[in-house]
Amino acid sequence: IVHRLSGVGLALFLPLHFWVLAMAMTDPSRLDGFLHLTENGLVKLAEVGLVFGLAVHMFGGLRLMAMEWLPWTPSQKILAAGATAISILIAVLFFMKAI
Repeated sequence: IVHRLSGVGLALFLPLHFWVLAMAMTDPSRLDGFLHLTENGLVKLAEVGLVFGLAVHMFGGLRLMAMEWLPWTPSQKILAAGATAISILIAVLFFMKAI
């Protein structure tokens, strides 16, 4: 369920991301104002959540591929715990760099 929720969250984020990229090409001064908002602590926390969601989705997908394609099937709990642990590590490292 975490994999699906992170996929929905990333799909909802994409239009905002494309809108900001479009601002870079059409109105650079407006982009600068928008980027100034990213210095807010709440936005940085949301970025950490985004990085965590991206990592969870990626490692969840790798877990599913491992379950389908590997000739030996490791325990689902071990794969899920490993994917979550690596995702948390990536998000914490991002957070430490952001602050």
